[in-house]
Parts: sequence; C-alpha cells; structure tokens
Amino acid sequence: MKMLLLLTLLWRDALCGSPSVQIGGLFPRGADQEYSAFRVGMVQFGTADFRLTPHIDNLEVANSFAVTNCFCSQFSRGVYAIFGFYDKKSVNTITSFCETLHVSFITPSFPVEGMNQFVLQMRPDIKGPLVSLVEYYKWEKFAYLYDSDRGLSTLQVILDTAAERKWVVTAINVGNLKDERKDEAYRSLFQDLESRKERRIILDCEQDKVKDIMEQVITIGRHVKGYHYIIANLGFVDGDLSKIQYGGANVSGFQIVDFDDPVVAKFDQRWEALEEKEYPGADTRIRYTSALTYDAVQVMTEAFRFLHKQRIDMSRRGNSGDCLANPAVPWAQGVEIERALKQVRVDGLTGNIQFDQYGKRVNYSVTIMELKNNGPVKIGYWNEVDKMVVTKSDLYPNDTMGMENKTVVVTTILEAPYVMLKKNAELFQDNDRYEGYCVDLAAEIAKHCGIRYQLRIVKDGKYGARDAETKIWNGMVGELVYGKADIAVAPLTITLVREEVIDFSKPFMSLGISIMIKKPQKSKPGVFSFLDPLAYEIWMCIVFAYIGVSVVLFLVSRFSPYEWQLEEPEDGALPLTTESTNEFGIFNSLWFSLGAFMRQGCDISPRSLSGRIVGGVWWFFTLIIISSYTANLAAFLTVERMVSPIESAEDLAKQTEIAYGTLDSGSTKEFFRRSKIALFDKMWQYMKSAEPSVFVKKTAEGVLRVRKSKGKYAYLLESTMNEYIEQRKPCDTMKVGGNLDSKGYGIATPKGSSLRNMVNLAVLKLNEQGLLDKLKNKWWYDKGECGSGGGESKEKTSALSLSNVAGVFYILVGGLGLAMMVALVEFCYKSRTEAKKMKVAANTLSSPQHTRNYTHTLSSPQHPPNFNLQSPSHQPNYATYKEGYNVYGIESVKI
Repeated sequence: MKMLLLLTLLWRDALCGSPSVQIGGLFPRGADQEYSAFRVGMVQFGTADFRLTPHIDNLEVANSFAVTNCFCSQFSRGVYAIFGFYDKKSVNTITSFCETLHVSFITPSFPVEGMNQFVLQMRPDIKGPLVSLVEYYKWEKFAYLYDSDRGLSTLQVILDTAAERKWVVTAINVGNLKDERKDEAYRSLFQDLESRKERRIILDCEQDKVKDIMEQVITIGRHVKGYHYIIANLGFVDGDLSKIQYGGANVSGFQIVDFDDPVVAKFDQRWEALEEKEYPGADTRIRYTSALTYDAVQVMTEAFRFLHKQRIDMSRRGNSGDCLANPAVPWAQGVEIERALKQVRVDGLTGNIQFDQYGKRVNYSVTIMELKNNGPVKIGYWNEVDKMVVTKSDLYPNDTMGMENKTVVVTTILEAPYVMLKKNAELFQDNDRYEGYCVDLAAEIAKHCGIRYQLRIVKDGKYGARDAETKIWNGMVGELVYGKADIAVAPLTITLVREEVIDFSKPFMSLGISIMIKKPQKSKPGVFSFLDPLAYEIWMCIVFAYIGVSVVLFLVSRFSPYEWQLEEPEDGALPLTTESTNEFGIFNSLWFSLGAFMRQGCDISPRSLSGRIVGGVWWFFTLIIISSYTANLAAFLTVERMVSPIESAEDLAKQTEIAYGTLDSGSTKEFFRRSKIALFDKMWQYMKSAEPSVFVKKTAEGVLRVRKSKGKYAYLLESTMNEYIEQRKPCDTMKVGGNLDSKGYGIATPKGSSLRNMVNLAVLKLNEQGLLDKLKNKWWYDKGECGSGGGESKEKTSALSLSNVAGVFYILVGGLGLAMMVALVEFCYKSRTEAKKMKVAANTLSSPQHTRNYTHTLSSPQHPPNFNLQSPSHQPNYATYKEGYNVYGIESVKI
C-alpha cells in the first residue's frame, strides 16, 4: 500500500506543474501486465522537472485497418513518439507510417529485418545465441518449429548456417494452426517427428504457444529422457515448467531478465508490493515483454529529458497532424528525436540498453538456462564479443557429492506386509515406528549405499498414476516427479508409463496377476467313494468289457468241439445218455468272467484253445485294472480334498455365476484394459459392464468381499499379496491357477538421480546373497498364521473312518439280502412245480385200468412180487438226483 501511495503521489506531482511530452501507446488486448509495467515506468521515471504524458489505445494488432486508425489518431494528437506492439500482418503498416512521417516507434515486439530508421527494437536479436547454443550441444540433426507471425528472419539464419555446417534441419510452421484443432495437430506433429527419430527440437514461438505445445508433449509422453528442447525466446522462466521439470527431458533456453541482478531484485520487490486490482498482472513475476516495456519507458524518458535540457524545439506546426495528407508532411523534429532515442545508454531490467544506427540492440547479454530437477539453472551467458560462455561446465552434475551428509527422504505406503505400524508405534520415533518387508529392505539398501534416510508415508495413500485431465502425477510417483522425495521403497510395479517419468532399479521381487477365491469346504468321502479311483467312463467300459468277454466266451465254447463232452456215469453204472454237454452256458460264462475279475477263480475253466485265449486276455486286463485301482484307492479314501469351482482364468471367463474384479485404479486394471489377448479382453468387457460394479477401491475391500461372497466373487490381484493374505487368519482364502502375467516390483528414483546406480547395485547384491528370499520367507511364511505352506490347505493322511468304507458294507448287506430273496423265490418256484407233478401222479394211480393191472400182478403165482421192477415208466430219475433235488413222487413209494 505504501508503494501504491508513493506512485500515486509522484503521478499527481508530475501532472501538476512539470513539463510534459505527449507519448502514444498501442497495446494489444490481453496485454494487462505490459500495460501495468508501462504505467509503473511512467511514474517511476517521471520527475518534478519533466514527465511523459501517455495516450493509450487498445486494439487488435493483427488488424491493419485498426492499426492505421489508431496510429493516425495518435499522430493527430501531437504525440512525439509512439510505443506499441505489432505482428507480422501490421508491421509493414507501422514501419511505412514511421518512415513517411518521421515518427519514432519503440517496440518490444520481435525484431524485423531491414533498415528501419525510425523503429527502435527493444528486444535483442536471438539469432546469435541460438546458433551458438546449437553449436555447443553439437546438434547435427534437429527439428525447427517456428511461428510465422514472428517473421522468418531467425529461420533463414538457421537454414543458412545448416547449409554451411551440413546440419539436417526439419522446419515446420506451427503458426497457422487453428485454435479449435491445435491440440490434435500438435499431437499428430510430434508423433510424426517420433517416427522420424527427431528428438532434438527448437521451439521458436512466443510463450503462450510454447505452453500449448509443452502440454501436448507431456500428454503423449515426449517429455522424458532422450528428448531435448530449446525454447527460442528470451523468457525461459516466464512459463510454467513444473510439469515437464521432472520428466527427464533436457530443456534449454534464454533469459534476458536476470533476477539475481540487484537492479532487477529491487524492482521485483516494488512490483510484488503493487495491488493486483490497480495493476493487473502484478500478482505474478514480471515477464520479459513487460520488462522490455518498462525499459522502453526509461529510454523515452531519458531521450526526451535530454532534448528538453538541450532546449530543442519540438513543436508541431501546419498539417503535420494529418497522417493521411497528400503529399505527406514529415515532422521536421522527428529526426532529432530518433537520434536522441538511439543515443540513450542505460541499465535496465534487461541489462545494458544500447542501440545501433538501425535501432537494434547492441552490446547486450543473454543468460543461457537449463531446466534441472530443482528448477531453471544458469549454465552460462552469451554476448556479441565473447559469444557463448559456459560458467557451469557440468550440465548434468553428479549430485552424489555430500550424499553421506544428506538425509534421503524415502517415500513408501502402508501396505501389509511391506510397511506396517508396530503395535506400540507411539513409543517409537521416525523409522523405528514401522516394520515390514520394505522397512527391512530400505535398511539393507541404506547400509550398502552408506546413506542416512527417513521413511515418510505418502500423503494421499496412492502408488502413482497420472490424471487424465491435469496430467499431474499423484502418489509416490508424483512425490518423486515433483521433488518431494528422493527414493521410493514400496511394492511399486514397474510399468512403461512410470518408467517414462522416473527410474526403476532391477526388480527386487517378481510377481504376476493371480486369482483369489474363498477357500471351499473340504469334501467328505461319499458312500461310494471307493469308486473314485477310476473315472465314471472307465467303470462303464469295464461293465461293457465284462459283458462282452462273457458273450465271446459263450460263443467260442459253442463253436469249439473241444468244449463238448459226454456225461460220465457213476462207478458201475451204465451210461444214461449218449448226448454231449457244454459247461459254458451263458450263466456259467458270466460266472467265470466275474470270478476272474474278482481274483477268486472258478470251478470250471475253458478246455479249448480259443476259450483259453479269451480267458488269458481277460486275466491280463483284470490284472492291470485291479492293480491301478488298488494303487489309487488309499489316496482317495484317506485324503480329504477341496473341490475348487474354478482353476484358471479360462474357467472364470466362460462362466457368469462367479463375479470377478480388480482394484479400481492400479496396474492390474490397466493390464486388462490394455490387453489385446482375446481371453483378457473378454474378461475386461465383463468387468467394466458388470452391475453392481466388480471394482473395489482398496485391496482390503476386495479381500473382504471375497470372504463374504460365499464363493460368488473372485478378486484379481498381485500374487505376492494373494499369498500373504492366504497366510492370514481366518485362513479362508486361497490362490488358484497360475499367474496371468509376469512383472516385478522395483525401487524408484527421480530421473537422473545419482542414487539409481547405487540402489541398483545394492539390489543385485542382496539378491545374490539370498537376503531377498529370506526377507520374503520371514514376512510371508515364518510369520504366517495358517501353518506352513498354507496350514489347513495342506492335504493330510489320516486313519479310515466308517464313512470312507460305508459303501462296501452297503453292498455286502445288499448282496446278502438279494441272495436270501433269490433263494426264497427259487424255493417257491420249485415247490409249486413239484406240487403240480404230484397232483398229476395221484390222478394216474386212481384210474380203474391202473388198479386192475396192479391187482392181477399181485395174485398171479407165475409173477411173484418184484420190488425192483425196471419198467421204463417207473425208472428212477437219475438226472433229478444228480442235480440234488429230493423228489417226492410215485417212484419213492415203490416196495
């Protein structure tokens, strides 16, 4: 406020009695800061004995008609000189008026070629510094992007030098791009340059266009290591370089305003004290165009003060106020003013201000800048005498100097078992408050590298991703990119997009995407679990084989003559019949096959060669089947198995009953989103369209959802975390199938950090010593809560219980019951048959003819009774006795 009051008082005093000189001002719309600098200069350099009085017009400098109208209006007001801006379309109009009317025009716009006597160029020419910088970097091939609105003079010098030095230059005009499609055009342009392997680029544009280009450079990832940009304007620090600062690309440029200079520092203090409402643009650091405007006011003030002291008549007479008079009448004192302006020598915000006879800046100095991780850094300067002078020869200094005296900031994230708070963490301080795999790993790396470190938990709790709109990185990656941390020791996956902005060490842990499901209940052996050693198809084949072998044996026995034989009578008896018999009927064949299969044998066996061949191959078949069955039977009866509903990603993809998802933001989701493999693309299409959403915000939420879903949700996560959770109580999750991909966790450092090599060597050494494996066993399995190798998930052999063999007892009881039922049926059937026979015999004995014959036989003396009659009709049934039946009929009562 004091500064504002002082400027107001000075302005009032200047207006109240001091001699004044009319000055014109042509400002383009939007040049608020430049106009504020102009006003501050008017107050600053105005004194009680002399002052400048401005007449200001705001216009569109690209409109020649508007420029002509404003210029003539200013001239008609009797101004002695005009300060203003121009562009490619209006520069010829202004220079023509100045030459014709002898009116001096002071401008901070880009320098124009030619001999323009009445135009003073406040902006130094950048051709010399640019060529010197290209020579210093030893570029032989590069792209030159220029804005045609600034003219083609610099391009011409570059092309002439390229022809002389045999450079290969690709010149591209970016000044004619339409605003509505400029972003797309810039992206297409840089993709085309990438295809040509053009990674060295000069941007000869104003700061607003440089900003637009750099935003697209960041969007398409061309701001990383391997790229080098030279910004060919004099305001290197004017633009926002924070987004590209940590990308890894080299960025160089020029600075005309040295903020370390005492004159500039003093002005900067006064500038910051101004009210932004009164002086628009004063809330930001002064730009180089505004500094040139401020210096232009100082030049005009010094020139007119000199003329005032010399008492030179500068009055305007006649029609000298009409710029369109025909013929034109030049101003007689215009030449004197022009000479006075060119003779001014002062030190301003842009250094030494001096002009040659053509109104161009001479004896000026330009600072050479380069963008580092800690911001823009001076690496040298350029002037017309010494050309380019490098004051900092090491453009990429090794910042390991003094690393042993520096406390390295290690960013990490709370994620079990990598980093966890101790149970009594409040009793400890700093690094001692934490424990876990990464805590131990950070300690080992610090020991090998000889550094001190401090663990810091990332504030937003994220690993690191780039915002699609702002292009700003968050999480641990963001802290490295924006210089808030020196190293990241955490389960940070090495990916392409992250590698473009930070450096990774060799992987300290390999992993992949895996599937987590709720552990299914162990299946108890069923009643017929003794059938499990052989598949259902095999049992069916055995049944068909049994029937087939029995039928074949029956057939070959019927065809072979060696299976037929006469029935042998008992000792001393005559043959009962001359018919041949065959023991291998269909039932005996089935009985023989069954006896052989059960390894019990049979009381009959084939006699023919063909029958024995059938029996031999059947015995061999049963030997292999029974041996295989016996070998597997013990395992199936004594081990309780868990039947998993899915075993792989293919199982997940081809069903819809079990939902599956990933973390809502992270490398796992990106893997599915970007995958071109049909299986993973199918899974991604399901996940992104599933309702309700299958994505979770945190890993803990995904694990909880698996546990509460009763087997209806599978969570896709990194295998290391899957294995760790499997070892945590309540031990109800399990990993199924193999990993879907292969990747690794790495230790991250900012681009160009000297810690990278040391960390890399430390990781390799720890790996060779086996310490990384020891750390994993310590935090995954030694501290596991579910036993070694998964605890309850491990299959155990135990004694057989009744449930294991209950089916065998059921078959035994069923067989005994079936035998009893068959015996009862046989008894009933035979009893009924014999009863019918006895009824027929009784009817025969009771007939009259049979009674007479029997009486006559008994009364005849020639025929005494013979109780051993061998009548054919009363011959005993030997076949019946042989079969073992007790027959009760007429034959049994013969006496």
